Amino acid sequence: MQTPTSPGYAPAYLAAELRLPTNALDYTILAIYFVVVLGIGFAARRSVKTSLDFFLSGRSLPAWITGLAFISANLAATEILGMAANSAQYGAYTVHWYWIGAIPAMVFLGLVMMPFYYGSKVRSVPEFLLLRFDKGAHLLSSILFAFAAILIAGVNLYALAIVVEALLGWPQWVAIVVAGFFVLAYITLGGLSSAIYNEVLQFFVILAALIPLVVLSLKKVGGWDGLTHKLTETHGADFTTAWGGTGIGHANPLGANWLTIVLGLGFVLSFGYWTTNFAEVQRALSAKNLSAAQRTPLIAAFPKIFIVFLVMIPGLVAAAVVPKIGTSASGLQYNDAIPYLMQELLPNGVLGIAVTGLLAAFMAGMAANVSSFNTVFTNDIWAKYVVKGREDSYYVRFGRLITAIGVLASVGTAFLASSFSNIMSYLQTLFSFFNVPMFVVFIVGMFWKRASVKSGFWGLLAGTTAAMVNYFVLYKKDIIHIPTDQGANFVSAIAGFVAGAVVMVAVTLFTKPKPEAALQGLVYGTRSPGMAEAPAPGDEAWYRKPALLGWGAVVLAAACYIPFSF
Repeated sequence: MQTPTSPGYAPAYLAAELRLPTNALDYTILAIYFVVVLGIGFAARRSVKTSLDFFLSGRSLPAWITGLAFISANLAATEILGMAANSAQYGAYTVHWYWIGAIPAMVFLGLVMMPFYYGSKVRSVPEFLLLRFDKGAHLLSSILFAFAAILIAGVNLYALAIVVEALLGWPQWVAIVVAGFFVLAYITLGGLSSAIYNEVLQFFVILAALIPLVVLSLKKVGGWDGLTHKLTETHGADFTTAWGGTGIGHANPLGANWLTIVLGLGFVLSFGYWTTNFAEVQRALSAKNLSAAQRTPLIAAFPKIFIVFLVMIPGLVAAAVVPKIGTSASGLQYNDAIPYLMQELLPNGVLGIAVTGLLAAFMAGMAANVSSFNTVFTNDIWAKYVVKGREDSYYVRFGRLITAIGVLASVGTAFLASSFSNIMSYLQTLFSFFNVPMFVVFIVGMFWKRASVKSGFWGLLAGTTAAMVNYFVLYKKDIIHIPTDQGANFVSAIAGFVAGAVVMVAVTLFTKPKPEAALQGLVYGTRSPGMAEAPAPGDEAWYRKPALLGWGAVVLAAACYIPFSF
């Protein structure tokens, strides 16, 4: 773990010398994008008549729209810069965050959990906990999620500010105000529909930014063979493999062994994020029917399999051409990998598209968290515990107000990310604190009828506490030695999961279970009327079959491991 006193430590802002040679063409492309973004917000405003329209798009969107929005909400610039930084620091181990750390959980969400979410007609993930457990679990999960959403939105806003300052020369406060204004404007105008349609646009803009960068990066180092040869010489053979050196007791760049990768990342962190993070699940809940809701994460899984190459290759190239990246000797941080290559390789015009793609990615990530925050805060905190029983239009107005408050709060939390030279490490830390404990409560409650109503609250509290104690006490104070931040995150996730599960079992043994009649549609093996939905016409087509899509994604992801396993 790097601290301000560690050798080679560098602060989290980008190197000042990364200023891009942008011209009028690049700024024109950027201006056109912002005009389109606001236009989508104004167009979506016409469809917002009820709170369901504002918070869940009236549950009316087709699967391909929600699927692309699902992956775009995840493909924030923190993902792009963070995973490129991950690759520059840890090498090809980055593939684990995609093929074992995403695809299985996305398939599980689509095939197993979406029928319960969508069939129960809940508006949020915490609301499901209210139905399965009690108000204690519901309120605690709502508060934890709202807090996490603002922290993660703040990461996106801070990263946006430092990138724009370094690349374009704008002062940080200008970048924060401009990005915050546009996100606030289009979500306040059109609610979730505006966010989702902008995320679909942003998905293609991001691809247009990354693909030329990957092609030119590989050309610079002599193709894939030239890249692996250089990295093997400078970083060792394990740097370009997925599993090299991950035996228990062996050292490797990631600082984790195969057991902590499989359990900590592949199961606990991955399933905790993809199945309970409302910023993602909200997109599926806005689908027009159960079949479309199930297919939303499955459609998103296919581009997710290949996106790893678009973020990993620039990180690897940066590590090859700047072997001391991440240390004071190079003057560049791991977070500088993509901006450095943009500066070195992209001509004007393409540079404008690349900058627009980065801004689109930041705004997608921030909008996903802000839109999920306003839904949870309005429906799960304000409407249920503060101001109850008001007319529907009141909650739409309050949703718009809390959106503005959420954006302002994101500005306040943005600078918490500044102590991390790898922003992906910071995000994984947040996930281990907030998503993993919620996942263990879900998984135990969903598959164990006997889990009592009180066990949800205490399991959530115990899991969150255990993850934080492991990170802030055992790891930070070096009571237990873990080589890297990411390794510590894996261990924190495992600690949170185990603690939450053990406490849930213990509390259940001494408290009453929920009546079985109240568990219909909330526990695996039971069904509610909302889950018994008849297939829509045309759903018999192969590409409309969730099981086929899900298993296809898992097999394809497993096949991608083969070239990186030796």
